[in-house]
Amino acid sequence: MYFVYILRSLKDGRFYKGMTSDIERRIYEHNSGQTKSTKAYLPWELVYSESHETREEARKRELYFKSGIGREVINKRFCSSTG
Repeated sequence: MYFVYILRSLKDGRFYKGMTSDIERRIYEHNSGQTKSTKAYLPWELVYSESHETREEARKRELYFKSGIGREVINKRFCSSTG
């Protein structure tokens, strides 16, 4: 089982999109400063996750969230003033 996840920085509101086979471990790594690309924006909160049977499916979904259209979807869903 693989997970695609979206984190939001409580420092400045930016989003991080990732993929892992162990979501609890991965979030811990982000929030303990072990991940270079997210260390400066601690702390992080998990705002979304979904599971996939294969690594390939999860990777495709992660790439979608990192695309222009995927970023628009994230912004509409998680930055909306109507919640």
